Amino acid sequence: MAATCVALLALVLLLPVLLLGAWKRGWQAGSASHVVVVVLGDVGRSPRMQYHALSLAQSGFSVTLLGFYNSKPRDELLQNDSIQIVKLSELPSLGAGPRVLQYGVKVVFQAVYLLWKLVCTEPAAYIFLQNPPGLPAIAVCWFVGCICGSKLVIDWHNYGYSIMALVHGPRHPIVLLAKWYEKFFGRLSHLNLCVTSAMREDLAENWHIRAVTVYDKPASFFKETPLDLQHELFMKLSRTYSSFQSCSEPLDPGMERSAFTERDCQSGMVRSLHGRPALLVSSTSWTEDEDFSILLGALEKFEQLTLSGDGLPSLVCVITGKGPLREHYRQLISQKRFRHVQFCTPWLEAEDYPLLLGSADLGVCLHMSSSGLDLPMKVVDMFGCCLPVCAVNFKCLHELVRHGENGLVFKDAEELAAQLQMLFSKFPDPAGKLHQFRKELRESEQLRWDESWQRTVLPLVTHK
Repeated sequence: MAATCVALLALVLLLPVLLLGAWKRGWQAGSASHVVVVVLGDVGRSPRMQYHALSLAQSGFSVTLLGFYNSKPRDELLQNDSIQIVKLSELPSLGAGPRVLQYGVKVVFQAVYLLWKLVCTEPAAYIFLQNPPGLPAIAVCWFVGCICGSKLVIDWHNYGYSIMALVHGPRHPIVLLAKWYEKFFGRLSHLNLCVTSAMREDLAENWHIRAVTVYDKPASFFKETPLDLQHELFMKLSRTYSSFQSCSEPLDPGMERSAFTERDCQSGMVRSLHGRPALLVSSTSWTEDEDFSILLGALEKFEQLTLSGDGLPSLVCVITGKGPLREHYRQLISQKRFRHVQFCTPWLEAEDYPLLLGSADLGVCLHMSSSGLDLPMKVVDMFGCCLPVCAVNFKCLHELVRHGENGLVFKDAEELAAQLQMLFSKFPDPAGKLHQFRKELRESEQLRWDESWQRTVLPLVTHK
């Protein structure tokens, strides 16, 4: 009797969805040029999916982008008439009860909510979905595709279950269930994209999913920042962050000075300050797959070398981003007593982030892939700005960073400290290794995202 009641209730709830889907399927003829892009996360912190939406719009598609709107996307996205952003609402934390129950309620809410949003959206030829997070989005998007005649495209950035395993452990029942879910519903997609050849091979061998590798490429706005724009950025940041403020006022009142640059207000000429600190940048989501204790340990050793008179510069270390472990590491940083290293942990506007990368002297990446199969997009953006990078090593990092050619890889704080010492020795000597890496990045033939997308993804969605 109870089972019959549950079945009737499910039918009553699903009937409107099925009827709406059937009606939309009849409307499908006009949907060939429409694509829905789904991000069950913050759109502003999902650059690859923003790039997909922009590329689809530039290729003649109308795009509906569904996602959370916690941070502002790029202006190009907001100003494009072919892109409509549909903001999703997040379920507030229950704040009580077992964690498993809270997670279950959240998944059910997101499934019903996303289902309703999708069936109320104009029918589409394709649904582009970012994974992770794929629970419950993969199943919902597949179901909507079945009733509305849309083809599901999954862009595999990583495996969701492997990220969950960082918190719960690999044998936790929730992790095992998530892995089964991801594998089962992932096979139901029509087209799969992934970020590395290693992931493509793993999907084929262990998941029986055929995917096309679409490497992340920097967008056109990731480039070296001219000195006058560097000065404007530094002055803007100096109003909020002391690390960017000049240690001394200029003798000439007609001069404007930051910690790194000086501008003659009359002529507008900008120059780098003699003896300025080096600018080190690291961007992060402040999650378990990035161990910032490695960077802190390396900078402590760097501080000791600086005090011993090794001809090393002072450092300003800027760590950008938002995430759950941000406050934890900010507290650790506040407990350190550095004299020659200053820290700054801003959340930058979307337009300022490329300018910062294009102004920096060195990038550091601490991303340790939970699956060992994805690549850090932050390094791609740094390379687009011709910014040399030191990156912590893992399984497939060689597909992006070639040690000694376009950057350096390290395994622990000791190695990173030695690399910082080598790169910043006699800074800013143009004959140093830091400048050699930058020169090699400038001279390298590097595709931009638009070119790469046109070559790889566009033929798939127009001929599939």
